[in-house]
Amino acid sequence: MLTLEDVERPEPQSGEVLVQVVYSAVIPLDWKIRSGMTKDIFPQPLPYIPGAVFSGIIESVGDNVTEFKVGDFVFGKMNGSYSEFGIVPVSEPYLNGMLHVPENLSLEEAATIGAGAESAWKALFTEGNLESGQTVLIHAAAGGVGQFAVQLAKWKGARVIGTASSTNLDYVKSLGADQVIDYTTTPFEEVTKDVDLVVDLVGGNTQDRSWSVLKPGGRLVSLVQPPSQKKAHTFEVTAKLSSAFPTYEDNKAVAQLIADGTIRAEIDKIYPLSKAEEAHIQSEGRHSRGRILLNPNPI
Repeated sequence: MLTLEDVERPEPQSGEVLVQVVYSAVIPLDWKIRSGMTKDIFPQPLPYIPGAVFSGIIESVGDNVTEFKVGDFVFGKMNGSYSEFGIVPVSEPYLNGMLHVPENLSLEEAATIGAGAESAWKALFTEGNLESGQTVLIHAAAGGVGQFAVQLAKWKGARVIGTASSTNLDYVKSLGADQVIDYTTTPFEEVTKDVDLVVDLVGGNTQDRSWSVLKPGGRLVSLVQPPSQKKAHTFEVTAKLSSAFPTYEDNKAVAQLIADGTIRAEIDKIYPLSKAEEAHIQSEGRHSRGRILLNPNPI
């Protein structure tokens, strides 16, 4: 159960900054931790403040901080981003750190990058090794990760196939997909073959049915569950659970692509912090178009 409570505002120590959180992204990991689904992987003592992805404005800085100053617009990762203020150590730019928001990128857009655009980037390029001219199948192509995966794959020069519900077919086409399959009416494995890469954002039966569409030597990257190595061997492909952390340079590149208008960030809904529980319910429904955000500090 999520409850809204007042806590003492933290103070930044040496090597830390205090950020006024303007937007916090609601990602599936948030409600999975809350529900206890990940307790064996991410044990979480109670009570705790959820959230990991944010955008905001630097409120104050601790000693030995030179890269950031009060008033800077920033985005990235922090522990407990479902809050009005949060602490970010600036010495960890890859895991628990942040970047400056580039010119022409809004704070709303910046909040979609963590666990959204960055996850798509690493699945496609860091782990999927997608190259121009190859074909990629992206499941849940209208979601918070899928929307970016479609656009980034097209930017790379790949042929893109996406699966989506009937209400999102036109939307996924507008992102640049070459073929969109309505998973509610058409089994994708009946109309797809010789795929170089599958990006699995669904898991379960969808993942099981994806092996047959891959060409020998193809690749499957899942962001939701470990793929069977036995099946990968049977189909003569490679498969992995996405685990690589995006680098500072990866996130900087993605942010600039959005700022330049090369790719766009779709935001499904923005909730006030007091409606975090409703935001979780929407996220658990798995039918959002783009990212769900909380807005702790309207500006």
